[in-house]
Amino acid sequence: MPPIKLALVGLGKIARDQHLPALAANPDYQLIALVSRSIHEQQALTVAFPEAKLFTDLDQLLASGLEIDAVSLCAPPQVRHAQAARALAAGCDVMLEKPPGSGINDVQALIHQAERHGRVLFATWHSRYAPQVEPARAWLESKRVTALKVSWREDVRHWHFNQEWVWQPGGLGVFDPGINALSIVTRLLPDGLYLTKARLDFPSNRQTPIAARLEGALAGRASGPVEIELDWLKTGEQSWDIEIGTDQGRIELTHGGSRMLIDGEQIAVAGEQEYPGLYARFSELVARRKSDVDLTPLALAADAFLLGERREVDAFEW
Repeated sequence: MPPIKLALVGLGKIARDQHLPALAANPDYQLIALVSRSIHEQQALTVAFPEAKLFTDLDQLLASGLEIDAVSLCAPPQVRHAQAARALAAGCDVMLEKPPGSGINDVQALIHQAERHGRVLFATWHSRYAPQVEPARAWLESKRVTALKVSWREDVRHWHFNQEWVWQPGGLGVFDPGINALSIVTRLLPDGLYLTKARLDFPSNRQTPIAARLEGALAGRASGPVEIELDWLKTGEQSWDIEIGTDQGRIELTHGGSRMLIDGEQIAVAGEQEYPGLYARFSELVARRKSDVDLTPLALAADAFLLGERREVDAFEW
C-alpha cells in the first residue's frame, strides 16, 4: 500500500511533542500538509518535513487542490466537529486527538457521516497505548475486580500554559488530562463502571473545573467501590496512578501506565510508545477501511458533569 498522504491540523504542544515525531518514524505516512493559524511561527517544521506545505486553516487546504488521503486533527475539541465534518465530506479519512469532541452527540454525528461517505474515523485515546495497559488487562482477565482507585494529578501551568481553550465550555478543564485515566480504566475493565456522585471545583473566574472527586461502583461481574481524584494544581512531581484490587491481589499502573506493580512489587517498566501506537492503529484501520470510535471515556466525563456538585474555589491565573 502506498504511504498515506496526511495533513496535520493544529500545531500546538501535543502535535509538536508527539504527533510529528511519531509521523517522522512511520513509513506508512507521507506528511504533506501542516495547518495552523500561527503558521508563520511554524516555518522551522518544514526543515524536518520538506514535502509539507503550510496552510493557515483547513478550508484553505481543502480548496488548494492538494491531494490528501487523511487528516489528523489536533486543534481544540470545540472546533473538532466542524473540521472533521469538512474533511469527511471532502473524502478524507480522519483521526481525532482526544477527546474526540466537546460532546457525545457531535461525535456520533461524525460516525454516521463517516459511514455515509465510506470514510475511516478513528477517535484516539493515547493513554490506552501506554506500554503496561495491555499486560495489566491480560492479568485482570482471570480475576474478579473488587475496587478501583485513581489519582491523576498534574500541573496545568506546565502542560497547558496560556491555553485558554481548556477553561472555555467544551474544553473539559481537569477532565482534559483526567479523561486519559478514564480511557485506561474503561479498557482494563470490560464490564465497566458507573458514577454515583461527583464534586467539581470551579475557579471563580473559569468555566471548567480545576479539580474533581468522583465516586461510583464497578459493573458486571465486578463488585466494589470506585474512587477517582483529579487535580490540576499539582506542583513538583506529577502523578498518574491507577490501583485495582482483585480477589487475587492488587495491581497498580503508575506514571500514566508505563510502570506496573503487583502486590507492591514492580513487574515492568517501559518507555513511552503511545503515539507511535496510535499511528500504527490508524494505518491498520485505513488499510481495512474500518472505523474505531469508542465514546465510553467521554460518556463518563459527561456523567461527571451531569452528577457534579459544583463548588466554587479560588480564581485561577496563569
